[in-house]
Amino acid sequence: MKMAALFAALLGSQLFVIPVSERVPELKVEATCKATTADDKANGLALPQSFADCMRDETAAQQQLNTVWGAAPNSLRDSCEGEATSGGSQSYVDLLTCIQMAEWVKSPSSATRLRGASKTRNSQ
Repeated sequence: MKMAALFAALLGSQLFVIPVSERVPELKVEATCKATTADDKANGLALPQSFADCMRDETAAQQQLNTVWGAAPNSLRDSCEGEATSGGSQSYVDLLTCIQMAEWVKSPSSATRLRGASKTRNSQ
């Protein structure tokens, strides 16, 4: 107890708290990656995703979330977190995708427009 008080006194005004809602939630993605790998193998996919590749994708998504999380409205963060953790699986990729899709819906003009097949597209 005395050590904690001394530590806090030494830090003084440098001590700050980040509200939980301002941080990207800590998700347990290992179970999701294990299940994904097992499902891919069980379904006989020619190129099943490895556990390492899944974890790499999840880590990359978590890093991207660190840059966009604070700018997202609380209601969107709550909604997307619920979606990304539903059914017992947890995924930073799902969480990031949810936030990106909501941002795209809000301002679709900044997104790359997709062009479908057209008989006359290349003749213009």
